[in-house]
Amino acid sequence: MVRVLFVCMGNICRSPTAQGMFESLVEKEGLIDHVNTDSAGTHAYHIGEGPDPRATNSAARRGIDISQQHARKVRPSDFERFDYVLAMDEDNYGLLAAICPAEHRLKLELFLSYAKQLGVTEVPDPYYGGDNGFEQVLDLVEAASMGLLKTIKQTHL
Repeated sequence: MVRVLFVCMGNICRSPTAQGMFESLVEKEGLIDHVNTDSAGTHAYHIGEGPDPRATNSAARRGIDISQQHARKVRPSDFERFDYVLAMDEDNYGLLAAICPAEHRLKLELFLSYAKQLGVTEVPDPYYGGDNGFEQVLDLVEAASMGLLKTIKQTHL
């Protein structure tokens, strides 16, 4: 089983969207029994809450249901449990790097490193913006999800 953790700040916008998008692709590839996903936040702002309604609605328009997810904070044990710990931006990457044990450092990456063709390294936080920001997040995480899935298939399956 390959385990993937998506991480943003509050775990209500970007990381649940990335989790939902990636799970959708994994399911379409028939790999649901081989890949496990989760998402978390570096901050405890929204623990137990569902995703932002704008994220849920944007994902639903693309046939992805993220409504059953609930925010949680990253735990130290996540670095041992997951094979990939994927930060949405440099700030969250830095926060994760500060608590990541040295033996698990290679698991920590920026999610968009799997979509180098985009020419951007960060998934922008859409929280304070309009609906277009959530659509942009979906576009970015879809490209990175495809790259990640390709890597997982080549490396692990």
